Parts: sequence; structure tokens; C-alpha cells
Amino acid sequence: MSRKFIIGSFIAVFIAVFTYFSFSQIQPMEIENEPEWMLLQDAMDHATQDDRLVMVDIFEVGCQWCRKMSREVYPAPTIRAILDRDFHPVKVNGNSENKIMYQGEEITEQEFAARMGVTAYPFTVVLDAEGNVIDRRRGYLDIQGLSRFLRNAVEKRS
Repeated sequence: MSRKFIIGSFIAVFIAVFTYFSFSQIQPMEIENEPEWMLLQDAMDHATQDDRLVMVDIFEVGCQWCRKMSREVYPAPTIRAILDRDFHPVKVNGNSENKIMYQGEEITEQEFAARMGVTAYPFTVVLDAEGNVIDRRRGYLDIQGLSRFLRNAVEKRS
């Protein structure tokens, strides 16, 4: 065999292996104990029936802090207990053109984020059953911070 063929084959195999491992690292992993995220309209409908609030996590696809909250904060037993008891959790991509229903109007997720006053990601909003904003927070919240924020939102509603 010629030397060029051997070197070319080696480079092709290296590129194939590198590509395979690169793409396997960016595939989303299933997060254990993740909340059961709902569509905004479904969450609002359920909230009117069972007197719970709606917690909306507005995120951006490339945001490292959004991923950190999804992986470490939302699955935490403390947060899950609060969410399961008092909230209907919703995730909204703040840069998406997907349509959602909000207060009887069909808007994009991006327009929803603008209406909520999103200036940075992640952005957490608590809504009542009619879609009125109870409270909002910009930026990453750790387990204690999110717990405090959610409990305060429940108290504000009462």
C-alpha cells in the first residue's frame, strides 16, 4: 500500500472517531427527577382548577446557567416538593418562534419573554391562574434562592 493511502485512512478514522465523540457529548441527557414540564396554556388551565400558581422558566438554548438550573436545581428534592405542591412548572425558550397561548392570545415564545421583561437568561416568572405576574427573577438561582423565591411568591398570592 502506498504511504499516502495509509496516512489518509488514519486521518479519516481519527476524524470519524472525533466527530462521533463530539456529537455524543452534546446530545441532551435525561435528567433524573426533573419536573413534569407543561405547556403554558395547560398550566394556566390546571391552575384555575386547583388554585396553584404557574412557574415559568424562560431559558436560552446556549445558556450555561440555564442548563445548570435544569440539571442541579429543578431536580433537587426541596424544589420538587415545592413545585409539586404549589406550582405547575412551564419551560419557555425565550428566543423561539414557537407559538403559545397567553391570556387568550397566540404569541411567540420570544414575544412572551419580552412581555415578561426578560433582559438576561435564565429568567423565572411566577404567574397566577389569569396570567398576572406575581413575581419574577433574572439570573441563576441556586436551590436555596429558588426555594425562597417560590415560597415568597406563594405568600404574596395569599
